[in-house]
Amino acid sequence: MLNLFNKYNHVGGLFMKKFNDVLVIGLALFAMFFGAGNLIFPPFIGLLTGSKWYLALLGFALTGIGLPLIGIIVMSKNEGNFEKFAGKVGNSFSKWLGVIIMLAIGPLLAIPRTGATTYEMGIKPIFPNANPYLATTIFFAINLYFAINPSSVIDKIGKILTPILLLMLSIVIVKGILSPIGIPITTDISNPFSRAFIEGYQTMDALASTVFSGIVIASVVSKGYTNKKEQIKLTVLSGAIAAFGLLVVYGGLMYLGATASGLFNGEISKTELTIAITERILGNFGKVALGLAVGFACLTTSVGLTATAGEFFSKLTKNRLTYKSVVIAVTIFSAIISNFGVEKIVKIAVPLLVTVYPVVIVLIILNIFDEFIKNKNAYAAAVYITLIISIIDGLAAIGFKLQDVQNLLCKLPFASSGFGWLIPALIAFLVATLFSGQRIRTKQH
Repeated sequence: MLNLFNKYNHVGGLFMKKFNDVLVIGLALFAMFFGAGNLIFPPFIGLLTGSKWYLALLGFALTGIGLPLIGIIVMSKNEGNFEKFAGKVGNSFSKWLGVIIMLAIGPLLAIPRTGATTYEMGIKPIFPNANPYLATTIFFAINLYFAINPSSVIDKIGKILTPILLLMLSIVIVKGILSPIGIPITTDISNPFSRAFIEGYQTMDALASTVFSGIVIASVVSKGYTNKKEQIKLTVLSGAIAAFGLLVVYGGLMYLGATASGLFNGEISKTELTIAITERILGNFGKVALGLAVGFACLTTSVGLTATAGEFFSKLTKNRLTYKSVVIAVTIFSAIISNFGVEKIVKIAVPLLVTVYPVVIVLIILNIFDEFIKNKNAYAAAVYITLIISIIDGLAAIGFKLQDVQNLLCKLPFASSGFGWLIPALIAFLVATLFSGQRIRTKQH
């Protein structure tokens, strides 16, 4: 009887350990995903779409939640190895794409944006005369403290930073839903779904998912899970917790933006809108609550991205650049770029994201069905045709016009919704698959 009791006690202990590990990693992943863009874009989209905010939420959720979750699942099957994920197109392509993504979600755009958003939304409203350079220095010094030791990054985020972030967000959202500042009105946005889908690129979470998973899997391994299937299971469960948290918060923030659609116009900046909504909901306390929410949202993402950049570039250079040296360099560079300001960083991000995001989407989709894709040339065909079209879209985003080519691309199905690459990628994939099948049969004869 005692043996039976001990057995059940042991099983129960293992279950509670696994549950606790999944919860901590899931909360950490949520916090790593939920950064500067995730906080300022949903209210702005809600403002633009008004009474159709729920349609916008669906589009935003696909790129801001669905793709990152699928990306985590796909990457867990690839053991968190980016080269396995993108290497099916080619080794050189994999390395270049990895570097571009890491720079985009690292020191060039995403990390600096966290520092800039913290100053503009978290510090300046409370301390109008605060020196931005001093504020940036303090923010990135704290970032360096948390990121310098990679083995403890996930636990520090999941156990220390995330609960504070969730508490502050909950106060703002719940109060805004119970006592709305206005009624959502009908706006002139004709296609809220596709507009929000494209805006979801700015979260950069689908890009982040392809490199975040490595540090998540390392955390899973450090907790004693050595079986590959168990690692995948825990990573997927953690991703599901993060996705649920993102859906709840995005929905709440977008609704708050929709309630402000009759009070502000689309000319207001994203940071100013979020500040104004919070002040109307909570009064002067709103500045403090928002400041804490912004600070912790941006810090958790910044720490996660900095640690990920350190892991990525140290592995890429076979440790010629050590993890700590990369983390220090990324932190310093990001601190400098963050002083450009949020709006300027967002504008810089658009051409790069329009170019890279469709490629990553195609790679994620193909990796889902990898076991059924016998001809790996189909990867290259679909990805390169997508890359060509998205480069043209990226050039258009910076004002470089290729009039005849762009007029032709505008006639593609779904081009008006930003998915002009979809049908060409599908056709390229099918042609490559069929051509290879024909060639194999010819050789057999």
